[in-house]
Amino acid sequence: MVCGHGSRDVEAVREFEAVARGLRERMPQYDVDYGFLEFATPIIRTGLDALRALGNDRILAVPGMLFAAGHAKNDIPSVLNTYQAGAKDVEINYGRELGVDIKMIRAAGERIEQALDGLEDDISRSETLLVVVGRGASDPDANGNVAKVTRMLWEGLGFGWAATAYSGVTFPLVEPALEHVARLGYKRVVVFPYFLFTGVLVKRIYSYTDLVAERHPDIEFIKAPYLNDHPLVLDSFADRVDEILNGANLMNCQMCKYRDQVLGFEAEVGLPQESHHHHVEGVGTGDDHSQDTHSHAHDHTHDHAHSHSHDQGHGHHPYPHADHPLGPESMKKTPLPGD
Repeated sequence: MVCGHGSRDVEAVREFEAVARGLRERMPQYDVDYGFLEFATPIIRTGLDALRALGNDRILAVPGMLFAAGHAKNDIPSVLNTYQAGAKDVEINYGRELGVDIKMIRAAGERIEQALDGLEDDISRSETLLVVVGRGASDPDANGNVAKVTRMLWEGLGFGWAATAYSGVTFPLVEPALEHVARLGYKRVVVFPYFLFTGVLVKRIYSYTDLVAERHPDIEFIKAPYLNDHPLVLDSFADRVDEILNGANLMNCQMCKYRDQVLGFEAEVGLPQESHHHHVEGVGTGDDHSQDTHSHAHDHTHDHAHSHSHDQGHGHHPYPHADHPLGPESMKKTPLPGD
């Protein structure tokens, strides 16, 4: 059972479905299904129902996410635990996120190389700067993992310099990060969204890259493709399933802000494990939930603590640096075409 976040972007949902199909092909010994926390169908419960209906009495659930922040640590486990409480005939085992993984780093490296293939090679790697853009979370552990990925790609591919930016919730956001690196004197800047799938955020990352590129015509800005269903990504998902079975399923709790006092997030130790997405399950895409029939304005334009524009009392613990000048409210301060 592959558990995703969900998106109002139909293309993103289709790409997630492609990953589920890829896993089905790699692991034919298992029935494979998928579902989303919010803003897309099927929801996670529907996928679990389908697997039970096939006669399965054990379900191996993996988060379809790069890093373990609130969705992987709290929201998905809450949905699974709630389902498990009402389904005594099935055992649900939860796996870990993709994380900082050698295969994932190789997949990222190949996407970056793909963007550089065919370019005029009068600009060397040492004259090229890499910007890795992560999703951004109110969990410093997940944000720190993006920075580690940046370092491993920088060192592995031999770029002259590298920087990390985020699409929201934390800092620096894409536009200020790109403006900063544009002053460092590099001839080429490669912008790589470290995202599994497309969606509003990836499209905005590319839009802001174009915006900053217009201001700095002396610098060549290259937009690298995101991870998508790269074969090594699918291999990594299969590895997470195997980890559940062989007993090496290790969620990183040493740096978890819900378990220990992480600098700046001390007040969040011991928060209850609960999903913040039950009221928007299935809203957004799908035949029964057209994007045109709902007014839920959750396009991941985060207002500090991942707040949602809903009437319900939905929210996350306040992010301690919500007023940081380089973020973290959103990537929407500068109007973009189509916004």
